[in-house]
Amino acid sequence: MNRPDTSPSPQEDGARSWEFSALTHPGRVRANNEDAVAFDPALGLAILADGMGGYNGGEVASGMALALLQASFGRWLAHAGPSAPARAVRRALQAGTDEANSAILEAGQANLQLQGMGTTLVLAAFGPQRVVIGHIGDSRCYRLRRGQLELLTRDHSLLQEQLDAGVITPQQAARSPHRNLVTRALGIERSVNLEMHEHSTQPGDLYLLCSDGLSEMVSDAQLSTLLLQNCGLAQKALLLVAMANDNGGRDNISVVLASAGLARTAG
Repeated sequence: MNRPDTSPSPQEDGARSWEFSALTHPGRVRANNEDAVAFDPALGLAILADGMGGYNGGEVASGMALALLQASFGRWLAHAGPSAPARAVRRALQAGTDEANSAILEAGQANLQLQGMGTTLVLAAFGPQRVVIGHIGDSRCYRLRRGQLELLTRDHSLLQEQLDAGVITPQQAARSPHRNLVTRALGIERSVNLEMHEHSTQPGDLYLLCSDGLSEMVSDAQLSTLLLQNCGLAQKALLLVAMANDNGGRDNISVVLASAGLARTAG
């Protein structure tokens, strides 16, 4: 298993400081890992992508998404600063997503071995007092606040559409053969809409970005139990990945954790 990458954020221009940790693992079944994760403590930026496609297409798509978003949106964020207005952050995020989508689509069309490749995406831009979350597909973002775990994203998947329409029950969904069919992904169509939400942050908040290799293998109750453990972020990342593997590890498993520190005081 890879060692977790962990780093504190130097942000001190507001009410929150942020600590990050990330870990990715191929799981117990798949030979290669099509997930990709990254975070930038200086920018308060966390990104996770879960690739799909034949041969090495998934790895290429997720890697391209991370690199391009870090380059474009990361550059914008470095210039605008963590206190940039949420509306401006949303515009920059969508612009960076559009750029990555076009690049992945064109690369797939230009290379026969990469045709049909794409990737889900979940990212978070953490500011001093708020976080802007964007997602495409079924990679997720959870928040643990005062002991309560809440899912902040809603899957773009056939299964979620069936649940919303009342066609199937949650019990049937747990056994559905269509659990991995996403309805939105980067690199598949000419345009893609990044769903975005803004949330206020509080000291003690813990955010989890993950691929479906974690959320499909670990129940919300298990996630909550592990995230509440009295240990550091790196150890929590290890515990999450280990639990997913213990429960079957049928897919690649990736997590990014972000913890909000206590308010800083001047003086």
